[in-house]
Amino acid sequence: MTKFKWGIMGPGRIAGKFARNLSVLPDAEIYAVASRSLDRAQQYGNEYGATNCYGSYEALLDDPGIDVIYIATPHVKHCENALMCLERGIPVLCEKPFAMNRGEVEQMIQMAKEKNVFLMEAMWTRFLPSILKAQEIIAAGKIGAVTGVKADFGFQGPTDVNHRLLNKALGGGSILDIGIYPIFLSLLVLGKPDSIQVASTLSATGVDVDTGILMKYGNEAIAQLHSCVISHTETEAFIYGEKGLIHIPRRWHASDKLEVRYYDGGKEIHEFDYKSTGLYFEAMEVMRCIRAGKTESDLMTHDLSLDLITLLDEIVTLAGIDYR
Repeated sequence: MTKFKWGIMGPGRIAGKFARNLSVLPDAEIYAVASRSLDRAQQYGNEYGATNCYGSYEALLDDPGIDVIYIATPHVKHCENALMCLERGIPVLCEKPFAMNRGEVEQMIQMAKEKNVFLMEAMWTRFLPSILKAQEIIAAGKIGAVTGVKADFGFQGPTDVNHRLLNKALGGGSILDIGIYPIFLSLLVLGKPDSIQVASTLSATGVDVDTGILMKYGNEAIAQLHSCVISHTETEAFIYGEKGLIHIPRRWHASDKLEVRYYDGGKEIHEFDYKSTGLYFEAMEVMRCIRAGKTESDLMTHDLSLDLITLLDEIVTLAGIDYR
């Protein structure tokens, strides 16, 4: 079996998690890694088996053996780094948020189209069996018309103002880092809202540390969303319908189970067997698409990423944050 050779750009925490997930796929390997620090690239390479370690992103792009690059650099560098890869005709899986604003995402998608090369946002939750099952249940009408979504994601984060999460220059704050998960769920289930209300607590550095979001969809449904990096929350999700509800339990964005509760008293529990934490599902989608000659995923489309960044732009503005 010929292995799919992955290049890693930005060997941070999430890139380590991605590598551990990729290791469960027999047709994939961490082939190369690049950092602005050669020592850091070599440390990552030693830990995850990358045979080629580079001290610059440009050197990574010059490696002819790479099949796709996974970008895990800070949010503010996503657009720049993706364009570097796409310009060279190298397929890209770029961490969420895709970029800092819609304008940047549009540049990335335009370049991918011009070069006829694959590009996808790494919203790994999109490919989890639990999320796909929830969509299947909704589409089958089992819980009736959806009337609401309630989802949160919160943890007690760092207090060091220089940490990435609190650094505005690096795209810090709860909305872009973890609020994107409940926002994405509401978009996936209910589509684009008609109105949005936002209440945020901002840190001394100007980024949000606690944000509540209320979205209204005509007179049909409401989404109640919450992200927080100053305290732990339940981090679960509910999708309410006219005949029942779907509950995705704690750490819902990575959950391997879900429960359907019908208002007539019935109940279903669905459990899924994961080999790792679930990031490998997005890697499988990327490899499937590239092998099929696709330039975008049918599930995580460019249009879906545009709708998501448009929502994020509006929410960030309503929260009173200016990343410019």
